[in-house]
Amino acid sequence: MSFWVYILRCSDGSYYTGHTDDLERRIAQHQSGAIAGYTHDRRPVELVFSETFPDRIDALEREHQIKDWSRKKKEALIRGDWKAVSDAARSRPRVSASLDPGSNRTEAEAAQPLLRTNGNMTDTSPLLPVIVLVRPQLGENIGKAARAMLNFGLTEMRLVSPRDGWPNPDAGPAAAGADFILDKAQVYETLADAVADCAHVYATTVRKRGVTKPVVTPEEAAQEIHAARGRCAYVFGPERSGLETEDVALARKILTVPINPEFGSLNLAQAVILCAYEWSKQANLTQPTVTELGEPAPQEELEGMILQLNTLLEKVGYFFPPDRAPATKLTLRNLLTKPGWNHLEVRTLRGVLSHLNRPRER
Repeated sequence: MSFWVYILRCSDGSYYTGHTDDLERRIAQHQSGAIAGYTHDRRPVELVFSETFPDRIDALEREHQIKDWSRKKKEALIRGDWKAVSDAARSRPRVSASLDPGSNRTEAEAAQPLLRTNGNMTDTSPLLPVIVLVRPQLGENIGKAARAMLNFGLTEMRLVSPRDGWPNPDAGPAAAGADFILDKAQVYETLADAVADCAHVYATTVRKRGVTKPVVTPEEAAQEIHAARGRCAYVFGPERSGLETEDVALARKILTVPINPEFGSLNLAQAVILCAYEWSKQANLTQPTVTELGEPAPQEELEGMILQLNTLLEKVGYFFPPDRAPATKLTLRNLLTKPGWNHLEVRTLRGVLSHLNRPRER
């Protein structure tokens, strides 16, 4: 299977970068408005660049890389001007140490995602939300969180003062193949540093801890993130105690889920996967292959099967006492017409009945 990274030019002149395993279908979905999010209100869109990759991980990494490029560098890529792309990489602006080292956005651009310069709008392509783990305790849980992230297409993890330091040898085995997320994970001393470039920060907590902030569900947060301009972050607290009041105070909103009040404890990876799954529902990831069911059998075939069964049962004296025969036959008819048999299923069952009636000699 092949995967594509693509760039769309939106009607407002901004660019959107995404990835897919079916480029033609995905572009049609963007164009029709079937995909909620950034491009929905910026149609029509135009495909201006696409690139093929052999697997999803490579495509996700490339998508994330391009999304963090400046508008000038993206336009050089679209033109196929590789010298300009290379020059842009060498002359990128100074960035804050608290920003992703792979980013070429200045602090001003990070803090002001929609910026006009000389009448031109800078690039506002949405970025994947960041997963921030605050003071995580066990390397195994960090690895499981990375696995949960990659299951649903998220690739950037940030760690705030992990208890046992970083890297942690227990994380890799638990990641079950999502090692590149661990390899790219950035470590920060404080949560404030970790979310310095994020315009939308969601603190995940069951307890409100006395902080007055808007409260949203994972589904509501995902909808907001897909429509948002600027970097977004999901923030998760330590396994034992969750986020402290000071951590929650840094967030714009509190994210919580309806949960059993007598047992409000979620494993770290479970909490990550809840949020990542809701986000992925609007990201149109590949769906499992569905096998089409056969056409329903016509009534004539069902009647033949029911008649054959009744005849066989009458021969062996099943309908006893005789006055109960009509009710028993009606029950059998209801049973056999419930499932919505297809042609092959009817033929198979009739073959079974025929064999029972005339056993073959072996």
